[in-house]
Amino acid sequence: MGNLKTTSLAIIAIFLGSCGAQSSTKTEDSMAYNVEKSDSAWKAELSEDEYRVLRQKGTERPHTGAYDQLWDTGTYVCKGCGSELFKSSTKFDAGCGWPSFYQGIKSDAIKEIQDRTLGMTRTEVVCANCGGHLGHVFNDGFGQPTGLRYCINSVSLGFIKKEDADVNTSE
Repeated sequence: MGNLKTTSLAIIAIFLGSCGAQSSTKTEDSMAYNVEKSDSAWKAELSEDEYRVLRQKGTERPHTGAYDQLWDTGTYVCKGCGSELFKSSTKFDAGCGWPSFYQGIKSDAIKEIQDRTLGMTRTEVVCANCGGHLGHVFNDGFGQPTGLRYCINSVSLGFIKKEDADVNTSE
């Protein structure tokens, strides 16, 4: 019975350790980005949570981010480098607890990388300019008209609100 208990505890420890792991094997590990900084420079510029998500590929808890239920008109930018990533007009409420968008602001603003962490295959989304981890994209049909759901961490984003006088009817 003691061996069963020890084995069970070992399995639980391995499982819990893998759930907290944020490092992964990517299919495109050697990507070059326009903005490249040392680890210490990123730590000096970002808050602890921003660093954990953007540079260590962490995630924020669902329904806790500042932008999950923000519906103002404007542009979402990368918190790491300021690059424009998503227009507010492409944001929708997927009910998942993170800001969701159906497309990036332009095709080269974000990069998609195969992510095989936590025993599953997903598609990670990173800022094409600095490589900061943003979240994941899912082809689950929720985001119309593309069928894509870019599920993005609020902490990896900044928001530039469009002033009422600047509101464009095409937005």
